[in-house]
Amino acid sequence: MRVLFLEIDTERTWAVASMGPAFLAAYLRKHGHTVRGMRVSPESASETVIDQVVAFNPQLIGVSLTTRQWQRAKELMGALRQQLQIPVVAGGLHATFSPEHVLEHVGFDYVCLGEGEDALLELVQCLESGSPTDNIRNIQVPGGPRPELRPPLESLDDLPFLSRDLLHEQYGVVHISTQRGCPFPCTYCAARQYHDLYGAANNYGRRRSVASVMDELAAIQRTSELNYVIFLDDTFTIFPTWVAEFCDAYAERFRIPFSVHARADTVNREMLQQMAAAGCRHIVYGVESGSIRVRREIMQRPITNDRMIDTFRWTRETGMIVTANYMLGLPTETREDLEQTIELHKQLQPDDFGYFVFYPYPGTRLFHVCQERGYLPENFLDLPANHRESILNLPSLSRDDIAEFYDRFTTLREESYLNRQSGGASAETERQIVHEVQKCAATG
Repeated sequence: MRVLFLEIDTERTWAVASMGPAFLAAYLRKHGHTVRGMRVSPESASETVIDQVVAFNPQLIGVSLTTRQWQRAKELMGALRQQLQIPVVAGGLHATFSPEHVLEHVGFDYVCLGEGEDALLELVQCLESGSPTDNIRNIQVPGGPRPELRPPLESLDDLPFLSRDLLHEQYGVVHISTQRGCPFPCTYCAARQYHDLYGAANNYGRRRSVASVMDELAAIQRTSELNYVIFLDDTFTIFPTWVAEFCDAYAERFRIPFSVHARADTVNREMLQQMAAAGCRHIVYGVESGSIRVRREIMQRPITNDRMIDTFRWTRETGMIVTANYMLGLPTETREDLEQTIELHKQLQPDDFGYFVFYPYPGTRLFHVCQERGYLPENFLDLPANHRESILNLPSLSRDDIAEFYDRFTTLREESYLNRQSGGASAETERQIVHEVQKCAATG
């Protein structure tokens, strides 16, 4: 069967496409099916997309959806359905946790809940043979009951390596995933919700062997450039024994610069030194809030500010670049809490930082909190899901309050970038820096 995955960009084209379709494409190709990926840029008109789809003549279209992509995806799928009668299956976080809402819209025929390799393969086989498709585990159909879920794959090592032609990687910068699932209970993150989706009887948290990761990197190196590796795991630094084994193997075989995402409470000096020696050049830490109350009571992240400060200092001492990520506009958050976030930022002294207005993603625990407390407007799924403005009606913070602090973080970032100019920057360079920071802030 010919399957086409659409990567739907929203306000800008991201550096890498969704990894889900690249996993699924590899799995389908392993079983003899023809798969192509197509990136839909923000500038692509529906007519252009339809012409490109017709040129491939797919028998099934797949889209992996985040909530941020949902608005554009439903418009595009609706336009496609007016012209083409090709079945469409949606997967990803938004489809998994809002399946009924997705299936209410024209252009969506199936939703894949959770892990999709075997479910999508069965759907493709049924469509190809003309068999019924209304009783496939993990696959929900319009008006049908919630499907039974098949257990997660036991071993991630059994999966074929990613189909990298779907990722649109450039300049030898490659993206790797070593795990599925996250053991931490952060209330704002949907990663943890997969554990709840599958239930206590199934272990959704799995990690590839170090040997498997090394083999994938070696396979990439044999066929293309390999200049920098970005590990996309939510928390690369869980399981210290695995990290130590990885560092030893990576240092021996590659020593190519790489970056990771981590939690400040999962590293220590020794681990950071070992990672730096292996080639790690950049770590992104989720700080989220400078308010201990917000982190503990709202986000279920009971780390202290002192531990954050220590971790950032240890990371800088290794010579690695350190980035902090912050969130604004959380339930019960106050102006005082946001002031504490700015104060902690000044103490952390990161090389760079991101700042994002909180959005309650369906499936997360904070989504349910917002729903139960009446913070969500009734039409929330029809509103843009960006990270520059809040959709919530919070009693403790107004939208103007949140916008004010978002602008303050933008100013802090401008100052940080300008201060990097040794000997001072020309007026033209300053204008370019401010323009780029403002442009990034405008897209959230």
